[in-house]
Amino acid sequence: MIVFGWAVFLASRSLGQGLLLTLEEHIAHFLGTGGAAAAMGNSCICRDDSGAEDSVDTQQQQAENNAVPTVDIRNQPRDPVRPPRRGRGPHEPRRKKQNVDGLVLDTLAVIRTLVDNDQEPPYSMITLHEMAETDEGWLDVVQSLIRVIPLEDPLGPAVITLLLDECPLPTKDALQKLTEILNLNGEVACQDSGHPAKHRNTSAVLGCLAEKLAGPASIGLLSPGILEYLLQCLKLQSHPTVMLFALIALEKFAQTSENKLTISESSISNRLVTLESWTHDPDYLKRQVGFCAQWSLDNLFLKEGRQLTYEKVDLNSIRAMLNSNDVSEYLKISPHGLEARCDASSFESVRCTFCVDAGVWYYEVTVITSGVMQIGWATRDSKFLNHEGYGIGDDEYSCAYDGCRQLIWYNARSKPHLHPCWKEGDTVGFLLDLNEKQMIFFLNGNQLPPEKQVFSSTVSGFFAAASFMSYQQCEFNFGAKPFKYPPSMKFSTFNDYAFLRAEEKIILPRHRRLALLKQVSIRENCCSLCCDEVADTQLKPCGHSDLCMNCALQLETCPLCRKEIVSRVRQISHIS
Repeated sequence: MIVFGWAVFLASRSLGQGLLLTLEEHIAHFLGTGGAAAAMGNSCICRDDSGAEDSVDTQQQQAENNAVPTVDIRNQPRDPVRPPRRGRGPHEPRRKKQNVDGLVLDTLAVIRTLVDNDQEPPYSMITLHEMAETDEGWLDVVQSLIRVIPLEDPLGPAVITLLLDECPLPTKDALQKLTEILNLNGEVACQDSGHPAKHRNTSAVLGCLAEKLAGPASIGLLSPGILEYLLQCLKLQSHPTVMLFALIALEKFAQTSENKLTISESSISNRLVTLESWTHDPDYLKRQVGFCAQWSLDNLFLKEGRQLTYEKVDLNSIRAMLNSNDVSEYLKISPHGLEARCDASSFESVRCTFCVDAGVWYYEVTVITSGVMQIGWATRDSKFLNHEGYGIGDDEYSCAYDGCRQLIWYNARSKPHLHPCWKEGDTVGFLLDLNEKQMIFFLNGNQLPPEKQVFSSTVSGFFAAASFMSYQQCEFNFGAKPFKYPPSMKFSTFNDYAFLRAEEKIILPRHRRLALLKQVSIRENCCSLCCDEVADTQLKPCGHSDLCMNCALQLETCPLCRKEIVSRVRQISHIS
């Protein structure tokens, strides 16, 4: 479970139910038209500049800031219905303007302690949101995010995204004023090289705005000066984290097709080819840059004459990998299928291709980034809702290890563990003993006490699985190479027993997948989800009837209207 459910906006997909996107949805995702970012615009609230500002004494602020939920509260089960976000009531005067920098740092400090989407947002976040209801306040918040978020905090860029998502959409005047204040160009990118936090934060802000304002507003934001600034940040003399977030910002600008063309014409692919060589660099910041550079070259900024990575990667020794067929398009998976990264605002989840029902199994994960990830075990019945912040460990059919917040997750409840916070390069081990009905988590070979709660709900059908907060990345080892910290007991590996056909190992770039989808011929009256069976089932009470019975039985709510399904009726006239 992740507190970033307040701001997550992307369309949900239930991995546990194995549902497929419709053809139209696939095309919308792959075209990069900014549909997801447009959905973010729904978070916009009308600005209200009326109402007097009341002063708030220091003691009241301190009391609200200290009202952080205790362990007892975080152990309460979560209501699956997300409550409305707290805000200023119709008759409640706006709080007096606070010290913006202090509020941003307060939010950064408290955010890792909030583990339940139903908890009240912190006082500092509410106050910043209220400030941002005016153009002047919004500009103050954005400038503060750039100015004070420290370089070393692993949650810093994610908090930038969270706070901007929670703020109202900026007006055209506010955007124009921001570009004038920042006055970005290539020369600015070369200045203050000793202060990379400023440039990293600037790129993170630009990337978030590019996604939030996809379409004409995003085109207008990508001025020649800003494009020059971001490209200059990709030069080798820049700090790796500056390069990383400049590249991510360019990716998000490229969600709008006109911006994508503009960026491609800048010969960005030549720079990315150099950075791609960092994909396996021992420096984990450089490794992130290499991963994103390679992904961009394969999916966005194609270079003529360059062979796509999936066409040359050696997969002969790999028999189990991450399942790229039941994840959102916003999770990046490496061509060898063993490394994943999330740069979206949603809480993205992924499972392994191999499922186990008996025996003792072990796999390892190398931590590439030290932020929030929930990694562990899930089953066929697990449900992951990225727009609500539900991931591994957030239902009764999965259990997860969180090394950033030092928690074990099961059934949307958390409890502290005794391992130190994980850091880049750490190895997390995951042992599943179906004979003794227990799970054991290891950090660099040091094990925690067994976890057994999940076996009260299920005893078979387990997958290795993980959920990622924004800007997080890790690499899986299912046994294709030696483990760093193998447990002392006898165990099996996925790679020894799994099997994948050659075509099942291929993780196609988005433009290749789109081309295949356009070739798909769908007969009339087929199920809108699987596109294979006849749509012969009507859902009650909503009455929608473009599904087959197999798909309908896997749903709890109608995919068209989101109403709860009470019953499913097979339509006799459709049965041949």
